[in-house]
Amino acid sequence: MDPGLAEVVAALGAALREAGIPVGPDRAGRFARAVTVLAPATAPELRNCALATLVADPEQIAVLDAVFREVFRGVALGRPVARGQRGDPPRTAAGPARAAPRDGSTRPAGDAKGWARDVTVPTTASPADRLATRDFAALTEAELVLLAQAMRAIVLNTPLRPSRRRRPARHGGRVDLRRTLAAGRRTGGYPLRLRRFAPRTRRRDLVVLCDISGSMEPYARAMLQLLYCASRGARAEVFTFATRLTRLTPVLRRPGLPSDALARAGRTAPDWSGGTRIAACLGEFNERYGRRGMARGAVVVIVSDGWDTGDPALLARHMAELARVAFRVVWVNPRTASPRYRPLVGGMAAALPYCDAVVSAHDLAALDDLAAALSTPGRRRAGVARGTSGSVTSVPGLPS
Repeated sequence: MDPGLAEVVAALGAALREAGIPVGPDRAGRFARAVTVLAPATAPELRNCALATLVADPEQIAVLDAVFREVFRGVALGRPVARGQRGDPPRTAAGPARAAPRDGSTRPAGDAKGWARDVTVPTTASPADRLATRDFAALTEAELVLLAQAMRAIVLNTPLRPSRRRRPARHGGRVDLRRTLAAGRRTGGYPLRLRRFAPRTRRRDLVVLCDISGSMEPYARAMLQLLYCASRGARAEVFTFATRLTRLTPVLRRPGLPSDALARAGRTAPDWSGGTRIAACLGEFNERYGRRGMARGAVVVIVSDGWDTGDPALLARHMAELARVAFRVVWVNPRTASPRYRPLVGGMAAALPYCDAVVSAHDLAALDDLAAALSTPGRRRAGVARGTSGSVTSVPGLPS
């Protein structure tokens, strides 16, 4: 237990026992846990913590209030713990609360200067806050599940594109002849006003190819959980690859818990934690899905560290083919989070000229860079400057 919190609990518990309220170790422990979890920032909030955990009878409430005022002198109920003048910066949740002296001093409640001590009420961060900057490779399966709620708040939006559907528009670029003639019937067959239309817009498709080889296994689990939790708006097509290509879209669209989705994905992909054949798998995707329309005009995300056992020239050829049909190609490489990273691996060096963006996405905080790369409306090839969370928008050693 934090020393400051232990002092607050001990002082209030001793005073309540002297006043006739039986506060034992069990009630004191509950009070300490309530203060730690709720992090009260005002005197009423701290008093409510004590009321919920230290009092067992309605007749004891008046005694609790009297003891609370005595112990926490200088803190008035019904207002913040420390109220300054207008314009003063607000106190945080971990701000100091005034505690009464143990020497029995009878100074007025408002005259705390000279004898009151600052007792810090400790606060705790949520699991997502504590794990936000930890590398996905360092997380256990249980810790990864704790990030599911935070991942649900991440919005993966792709850019808008005009669709073939039309909508009426006052200042549309084209005349809607059918609606114009229909409206002319009301004026004796003379179209007095031209009716116009504009194309509707829709989100571009999102296609994700995720490397599940041994070196990428922990990052693949995190990325698949992100797609399961956050891609509800952007209905992503998800594939995994190591030594073969596997389509996981039907598996990830089933309702259930993220842990269940990851278990189903592991059973569906037979090459989980196997070798890496990026060029062969990418070629299979282009042949079976990409050229047939799935990647046409879509945002394609490739999650891999670039380690490939195949020919880099073959990977470059398949990447060029993919870049011709896709709207944007975003490469997710967790290794780029290191400031010393250089694209020396043959597969990464061959693929980089055909990427619009390269991000790390190695932890929860870095996923913001991935979301920004997906929503960027423009195209850009062979460029990359390091981003705010370890992302790469231009890799050193290559022309921009």
